[in-house]
Amino acid sequence: MKNKTLSTWLALLGGALGLHRFYLFGKADTLGWFLPIPTALGLYGVMRARHVGLDDHLSWMLIPLVGFTIAACALNAIVYGLMSRERWNARFNATALEAQNQPEAGQTSWLTIVAVVAALLVGTTALMGSLAFSFQRYFEWQVELARQISQ
Repeated sequence: MKNKTLSTWLALLGGALGLHRFYLFGKADTLGWFLPIPTALGLYGVMRARHVGLDDHLSWMLIPLVGFTIAACALNAIVYGLMSRERWNARFNATALEAQNQPEAGQTSWLTIVAVVAALLVGTTALMGSLAFSFQRYFEWQVELARQISQ
């Protein structure tokens, strides 16, 4: 029995590490194993920017990866949390449907709604922050190239 509330919180809090994928699809899930890669690259970009500075092109190309990964996992949390009980049970609790009529694991509770609201807040912040950082660094780089050309 896969619990909708638990998977929503896992997607929100541990989604960047693939925890929700492992919970829902098992240890053989390929995407679950690949999710930590952009997270690690983004965190490496943050550490590199702290040591080298924000003028480092590699760091400002890597930093948005962690933000986009967090935003995508927050979107997964929203989709899981808003999924209807019937659709949830048909997709993730198909074997339990044969034994019972609509298991309680697909039920939406207040904790699920709180997770959806938190995912909306976290996902929007991560996405907008990543986009703003990316565009700012890109346009600053373009201005610097234009200055070099004009001299």
